[in-house]
Amino acid sequence: MLDHLIKGATVVDGTGTPSYTADVGLRDGRIAVIAEPGTVPEEARSSEDATGLVLAPGFVDPHTHYDAQLFWDPYATPSLNHGVTTVAGGNCGFTLAPLNPARPADADYTRRMMAKVEGMSLVALEEGAPWSWSSFGEYLDALEGRIAVNAGFMVGHCALRRHVMGEDAIGGQPTPEQLERMLALLHEAMAAGAWGFSTTQSATHSDGDGQPVASRHAAPAELLALSRAVAEHEGTQIEAIVAGCLDQFSDAEIELLVEMSAAAGRPLNWNVLTIDAAVPERVPRQLIASERAREAGGRIVALTMPILTPMNMSLGTFCALNLIPGWGDILGLPVPERIEQLRDPAVRAEMLRRADSKEAGVFRRLTHFGRYVIGDTYSAANEGLTGRVVKDIAAERGQEPFACLVEICANDELRTVLWPMPTDNDPDSWALRAETWQHEDVMLGGSDAGAHLDRMCGAPYTTRFLGDCLRGRKLMGLEQAVQMLTDDPAQLFGLRERGRVEEGWHADLVLFDPARIDAGKATLVHDLPGDSPRLDSRAIGINAVWVNGVETIREDVVTGAVPGTVLRSGRDTRTVSTK
Repeated sequence: MLDHLIKGATVVDGTGTPSYTADVGLRDGRIAVIAEPGTVPEEARSSEDATGLVLAPGFVDPHTHYDAQLFWDPYATPSLNHGVTTVAGGNCGFTLAPLNPARPADADYTRRMMAKVEGMSLVALEEGAPWSWSSFGEYLDALEGRIAVNAGFMVGHCALRRHVMGEDAIGGQPTPEQLERMLALLHEAMAAGAWGFSTTQSATHSDGDGQPVASRHAAPAELLALSRAVAEHEGTQIEAIVAGCLDQFSDAEIELLVEMSAAAGRPLNWNVLTIDAAVPERVPRQLIASERAREAGGRIVALTMPILTPMNMSLGTFCALNLIPGWGDILGLPVPERIEQLRDPAVRAEMLRRADSKEAGVFRRLTHFGRYVIGDTYSAANEGLTGRVVKDIAAERGQEPFACLVEICANDELRTVLWPMPTDNDPDSWALRAETWQHEDVMLGGSDAGAHLDRMCGAPYTTRFLGDCLRGRKLMGLEQAVQMLTDDPAQLFGLRERGRVEEGWHADLVLFDPARIDAGKATLVHDLPGDSPRLDSRAIGINAVWVNGVETIREDVVTGAVPGTVLRSGRDTRTVSTK
């Protein structure tokens, strides 16, 4: 007997081939039968009429930071709501394991680092996760049997360094013995099922003490030694971030990424490729790394988002504005001193000069202050400004836009929420995106779901992209769009029997209404441990989501089931060799 029968669905199977109408039966977590409508002889415990609805593989998000959130939110919301059934975590060199049992304080260091570098709630990290593990395998075991999505995790370089080197991980170089211990820990983690190795060399990544995170101090020899270790384990990968990911790679960064992928004989993915017609040289420069990797026997894949993800800003709390060269010194001051400095015309002029410099890279996109929209305000002086554009307010007041924005924020003691309007929402940029998505080494993803919780909400990129393809710009046909969200990332990670609607494969499925599929506006909710805030987005037009054949979402509401699997390298992933 079938567990469930989905009747008359329009099946978009993830391979890019034309859709077809079929009945799809599920049994024991697998797709048991795909047949012409009305021809399935087997009885089913339950069934539903899916006429006019699309049945697709569950979406695979290749870049998340759900490492901690899954402990208090096994549904990985809102990703699961938006049809994501498999998430990749442990990215950017940041993981919660391994932890050195001889130094209990390392857990506190890790929590504070994650709160700073990935914008997670410190209270939620402290109260929402058990912190009961030492080894990476114990961390994976702590999640086993209690999650509603499938999840795989890289091993973070920062955790490896901290475990072995302690405080010397910041600024120090490992002795030969310490490097051997790091390698042993990495091997141990991959033997337990870690997907591979992740690292960051990005200048934007600092720990809770404001110091460059541990992996930023690693020399190329250390990175290559760890990459070679990845080659010894089945079904593994590398994920790496360097400073040039934000704008354009240096020659040295390209050489490093190429050597790491070639040394491992495994794909290396990075994020995020920002596509903007105003900077036409960026895409070809970034994809040189992929060309060089293929020549050297490696493969480098750029992740890019198919939507524009709004990110709010603030002059009061840490955000991307702090990463503009020279701005962190001002925005890190106590609030009264910060306001005094920001009100100084000479200080503002220097800040604007630095923000417009080449060294600001991609952060130059954030400095069109006249295009900011005022969000939540907190003072009588700012009453009525929510939803208004700064340039309009500045014109009324006879002020320069940045000066006007500073005054508004100062009235709220810098608590004002600011929403920059995107500068790359033009037809030329969208045309360039559609062209770039076709490149063999470009893949959709980079949501950062689970991180930067009160600043951005990238998780709904799946539903918003499909809605745009079906009813908006229509840059991609439905079959290709689904393939880009399912089979493409599944193939990159070597997922075994996931990413397609195919008989015998795992029943990770999403059923949606093509006339309605979309994502609601991001809104601030307080549902994290400690009542901490995050941005959430309602899924529109998603009828149901199944993970391993079990219904986990019905009409945007979680069912309470936790059928997800901790996906372990080798067992659940096959090797995707670059050789």
